[in-house]
Amino acid sequence: MQINGAKALVTGANRGLGKAFAEALLARGASTVYATARRPDLIDVPGVVPLRLDITDPASIAAAAAQVGDLDILVNNAGISTNAPLLGPDTDNIRREFDTNFWGTLNVTRAFAPRLAGGAILNVISALSWYVFAPSSNGYAASKAAEWSLTNGIRLELADQKTQVTALALAIADTDMMAGYDIPKLPPIQVVTAALDGLEAGKLEVIADAPTANVKAALSGDPALFYADIPAALFG
Repeated sequence: MQINGAKALVTGANRGLGKAFAEALLARGASTVYATARRPDLIDVPGVVPLRLDITDPASIAAAAAQVGDLDILVNNAGISTNAPLLGPDTDNIRREFDTNFWGTLNVTRAFAPRLAGGAILNVISALSWYVFAPSSNGYAASKAAEWSLTNGIRLELADQKTQVTALALAIADTDMMAGYDIPKLPPIQVVTAALDGLEAGKLEVIADAPTANVKAALSGDPALFYADIPAALFG
C-alpha cells in the first residue's frame, strides 16, 4: 500500500498514537488526512482536515462518512480502557470498552469499507489481545481480543475487493492510556513508524515491541508457565 498521494482517515487523532499517525501520514506524502475525534477542536495537527467522529454513535459515523469522498487508508486507532474487571459490581464499563474497541471499530469499518477497494485498513489492537496481567485489565483485554478476531475476519471478507487489512499490536507506548505506569515506554512516533512501514510493505500484522513479540510467541506454549511469571515472560 503506497501512502504517498493517498487519502487517509484516522480515528482518535487528537492525541497519542492517533495524533502521531496523522502527522506521519502527512510526512509520508498523503494527499489528504482526515483527523477525527469527538471534539475536533482539540486536533492541532497542521495540514489535516479535522472531522467530528464519535465511533460509538452511528449517526456520527454516518455524518462523517457523508463528508468524506474517496478514501485509500482507514486507521482504526480510537479506543478506551476503563480498568474494568469482568466480575466487578456491574458491567457498564465493560460495555463501554466493547462499544468503542469492538463495535466502534466494526461500525466505522462497515461505513468506509465499500470505498477502500484496493486500499488498506490498519487496526490498532494490543498485546492484551493475547494475555491478561491484572483483573483491572480484563474488560479491555476481552474487547481487544474481539478486535483482533474482527481484524482477521474483515480481512477475509474484503479479500475480493483487494483491501489490505493490517493489525498493529503493541504493549507499552507513551500515551495517556499508559500514563499511570512507571515503566519504559516507546515514543508514539516509533510505534507509528513501524506500523506504516509494515502497511507499505503489505504486512498483515505489525508487532511493535519486544513484550508483544514475547506474548505472541508464548501462545503455542503452556499457559501455566506463562502466567506463573508474567514479568519474565514479557521482558525476560
